[in-house]
This record gives sequence, C-alpha cells and structure tokens, in this order.
Amino acid sequence: MRILYYNEGENPAEWLPSLKTALPEAEIRLWQPGDNAPADYALVWNPPASLFQNRTGLKAIFNLAAGVDSLLAMSHAIDINVPIFRLEDAGMAIQMAEYVTHAVLRYYRRFDEYEKQAGNRIWEMLTPYKREDFTIGIMGMGIMGTAVAKALMPFGFPLRGWSRHIKNIPGIACYAGKQQMQAFLDNVRILVCVLPLTAETEGILCLDNFRHLGHGAYLINAGRGKHLVENDLLEAMRTGLIRAATLDVTGQEPLPPDHPFWNHAGITITPHIAALTFCHETVRQVANFIHALEKGEKLTSQVNPERGY
Repeated sequence: MRILYYNEGENPAEWLPSLKTALPEAEIRLWQPGDNAPADYALVWNPPASLFQNRTGLKAIFNLAAGVDSLLAMSHAIDINVPIFRLEDAGMAIQMAEYVTHAVLRYYRRFDEYEKQAGNRIWEMLTPYKREDFTIGIMGMGIMGTAVAKALMPFGFPLRGWSRHIKNIPGIACYAGKQQMQAFLDNVRILVCVLPLTAETEGILCLDNFRHLGHGAYLINAGRGKHLVENDLLEAMRTGLIRAATLDVTGQEPLPPDHPFWNHAGITITPHIAALTFCHETVRQVANFIHALEKGEKLTSQVNPERGY
C-alpha cells in the first residue's frame, strides 16, 4: 500500500511518524514537486493541482480537514472516478463549540464593550441584555453546527438552526432552504455561520439577509471567508444593522495589512483557528478509513461534488 502525504502548513516531522505507526503496512512518502510515482491513497490539505496531474491508480483522496472547497476547486486535475473523503469531526467540533460559545458570551455579557471602556479607563456598568431576547441563529447544522447548538443549550438562549435540508434536533427551532431563510433570520440577535462553502452558500452573509436580523445584531463567521460579502458587512455596521462581528475566516488569507477590517473598532479577527486539525485524532481516523476501504467497506464521509461537501 502506497500513501502520498501533503499537508500545507503542518510539520511533516510530526505527522509522518504518526502515520507510519498507525499504518505500519504502508509505504508513506511526503509529496515533492515532480513526484509522479504511483500511489494508492493521497492524504492532503490544500495541495497544488500538480500533485494530481498525470497520476493514475489512486483509490481515494482524504482531505485532512473538514472543508473540501479547495479540493473541489481543482476538479479539473482530479480523476472524477477517485472518491474524496472528508474528516468526521476529528476533534474539531468541540473546538468550534468553544470558539462560538466564547464569542456569543462575549457579546451577550457585553465584554467587548467593557474591553473598550477599560482601554479608556471608564468604570461604568452597562445595562444587561435579556436572555430571552437574545435569539441565536446557527447557519449549518452538520457536525459542527450541532456541536455549537448543544454547547449553547445550557445557557438558555432561544436557538435556531438553518441548513440545506430540515433537521430535527430537540431544543432547536430548525429551518431549511431558501424558502425558510427569512423566517430563520427574523430578529436573530447573533448570527453564527459554520456552513460548508458551496456555490449556493457563497455570499450568503450579505446585506439582503442582514436586513432581516434584529437591529444591532452580531455576526460570528467561522465557516469560510467567501460566505461573507465584506463590503456588505461594513455597510451593515455603518448603518447599525450589525453592531459587531467576530471573523475567523476572510476572503483573502492571511488578511492583508491594509484591509479595513483590521482597524474597525467593531470587528474581531482571528487567524482561522476556530477548529484546528490535530495530528493524533486525524491520523487515527484516516487509518481506520483506509483499513475499512481495504476490506471493501463503505464510508459515510464521502464527498458529494454536486453538493460541495
């Protein structure tokens, strides 16, 4: 069994030994430009298209993260008969729940405003928000979104979830499809996006949708940067439609130093760290996937290119 590994931004000195321990029967090699030698499996994150060019014999491609948009964008280079598999959680869901819960509580308890007051040496109590008026709407109710919703449940906020197809999750008012988008957004106080990036979801965080939120709403985007129409957010914040935003992802990453988001008092930026891929859990999961495929078993994490996830 021959395995090709490429993981942009990660240290192969950590990953390769773990892979060799989990898959001792395999020949595992780090892909280098010009390597067109045969391989049975490719384990990749954000690879160059040249990794797949002139490559035959692949049984499967494993994406070493949850989002597969970068792989699907290079479909011209990948044999359409080679299945692509994504990770199922691999420790990312709990991280996403932590990230969003922190951002929600920061806004609900007005800590963002207290931070600014402290910077100006102002000691002043702000009027607390009412929990029952603080509806949280979560866009994307897959593994990540469901984990976020369950983490928020103990705090007693009214919770809504929106997805492509209707879900049935106790304690959450669920909506689905374009026809229910307006009802989902109506008077939402914090809008959370953890959607996958597809042709249908690109640009979904836009002024037309922001107008349905409760005035002075908050935005948390931990999905993909292209979900957000950046100029629409700036306009929504200028007019007071949105009071503040926490963005873990941006249209261009890293965010350019001269981008207006950096200097906006109401925008908090983090460098795409909401849900990181941990080596041990990822390797364990991928090894189990490969062993299952070698036995002829089917996996539930196969990507549907038409859906985009």
